Amino acid sequence: MTIDLKNRIALVTGASRGIGYFTALELAKAGAHVIACARTVGGLEELDDAIKAAGGSATLVPFDLADMNAIDALGASIFERWGKLDILVANAGVLGVISPIGHIEAKTFEKVMNINVTATWRLIRSVDPLLTRSDAGRAVIISSAAAHKCRPFWGPYSASKAAVEALARTWAGESRSTALRITSVDPGATRTAMRAQAVPGEDPATLPHPSEVAKAILPLVGPDVTETGKLFIVRENRLVDYRLRE
Repeated sequence: MTIDLKNRIALVTGASRGIGYFTALELAKAGAHVIACARTVGGLEELDDAIKAAGGSATLVPFDLADMNAIDALGASIFERWGKLDILVANAGVLGVISPIGHIEAKTFEKVMNINVTATWRLIRSVDPLLTRSDAGRAVIISSAAAHKCRPFWGPYSASKAAVEALARTWAGESRSTALRITSVDPGATRTAMRAQAVPGEDPATLPHPSEVAKAILPLVGPDVTETGKLFIVRENRLVDYRLRE
C-alpha cells in the first residue's frame, strides 16, 4: 500500500538512530517534511543526508527531551513556521537499568519517568493544538510489551511505558470528536542500541531491523486511518483493543 504524505508536516523524536531514524526516513520518502528531533547532532546530520538522497526534506532540531522548556518552545516554533502539525511520532525513550526494584537508585528511576513519561506528556501538550489544526492529524506513541508483561527487573521501563499508554488512550478519548487519530505501537524486540543494552547476550541478527518497524508504522499516519485509542502490535501486524481485567 502506497502512503502519500505530500505537503504533510511530521515530527519525530529520537530520530538520530534506531526506529526513530528509519521512521523519519520512511515519512520523508512518502513526501512528508520531517522535523527530526534528537540529542545527537551527528545522527541527525546522517539522517538529513539520507533524506536528501531519497529526494525528501527535513528540519533538524537537536535538543534533549529533559529540557521541558525546549519542548514547549518546539510547539510554538512549529506554529510560527507551518501553522499546524500533521503527524507526531513520539519515539524517544530511555531504558534505565535492568535491576531489582529495591536496588534502583532514585535518580535512575526519576530519569526514566522524566524522559519517557513527563516529556511525552509535555510533547503532547505542546503539539496537540497543532495536530487539531490538521485535516487529518495522526499521532503514534511508541510503547512496549513491557507495559503489559511487567517482567522481573524491568520495573522502571515497564512502569513508564504503562503510563505512556495511559496517556495515549486518554488523549485519544478526549480527541475522538476531532480528526485526530492516536495509536500506541508495540514494536517488539528490535535490533536497536536499547535492546542491546537490555539483553547484551542476544544475537542482534535474530531480531527485526528497525527499518522493518518503520515500514509498519507508516500506514498508521496516513489520512485514511479511522481507528483511534488502540494498540498496534508490529509482530502481529494488527490493531488490538485494550481490555480491563475480568
